[in-house]
Amino acid sequence: MSVNREDLKELIDGIHDQDAEEVYDFIKYLQMKREQKELKELERISETSMDFWNNPVDDEVWNEV
Repeated sequence: MSVNREDLKELIDGIHDQDAEEVYDFIKYLQMKREQKELKELERISETSMDFWNNPVDDEVWNEV
């Protein structure tokens, strides 16, 4: 679903002040959810890249440094 941002801004401008806090909280929640998803993806990627270095040859080389 594609949302026209101008229509969204108009809707936000038209809400009551008491509802504005809820809308704000929901938007912040969505941002936090997206950031957590991105962080988990970065963690997953970094863990899989660590597998590359976890091998007997590199262990032996680094043990002598």
